[in-house]
Amino acid sequence: MLTLDILTSEMKKTEQMVGLSVFEHGVLVNNKFIELYNYLYNDGRLSSEWKLPEWVENHKNIIKNNLLPLNIITEYQIYHDCGKPYCLTIDKDGKRHFTNHAKISHDIWEKTYGNKEVGKLILMDMDIHLLKDVGVEEFASKPEAITLLLTGLCELHSNAEMFGGLESISFKIKYKQIKKRGSAILKQIKSKN
Repeated sequence: MLTLDILTSEMKKTEQMVGLSVFEHGVLVNNKFIELYNYLYNDGRLSSEWKLPEWVENHKNIIKNNLLPLNIITEYQIYHDCGKPYCLTIDKDGKRHFTNHAKISHDIWEKTYGNKEVGKLILMDMDIHLLKDVGVEEFASKPEAITLLLTGLCELHSNAEMFGGLESISFKIKYKQIKKRGSAILKQIKSKN
């Protein structure tokens, strides 16, 4: 039987990238989220370098009113890539691939008898990164939309620290996408309230 302890151990043994385990990646994403969460709910200051889309400040109340409970978010973010140890392949050039990792992560999570709501978030983890204009209305109608959106923003910032910072081309491309999608998602949610 697959237990959470075994799953955690496998995540710690599997590198997301050289020098960073899958588990550590999840913790880093959650640390970024906690920083953003404290910004939203407490003192309005961020302790590290961020580039926040204007929709964060302009729709702070909508964001806070539509976030899932913090304990669910934390568990989701830490374990969102839990299937990566089970789908890792390394090509002839030494590059790591985690094909279909969101679905595999969901299925692995289910085998641990983990929280179903966390499992649903894990399954939808890549949705914000793959979202196109045509899917915004449907995405925004989901109760998980804001949690997935903010997690995507936190993943982007967490990864930026490892891949050249906020001025890197990779960050700028992904930031432009999440800035645009976030604005459209929040516009949809606001129109329904």
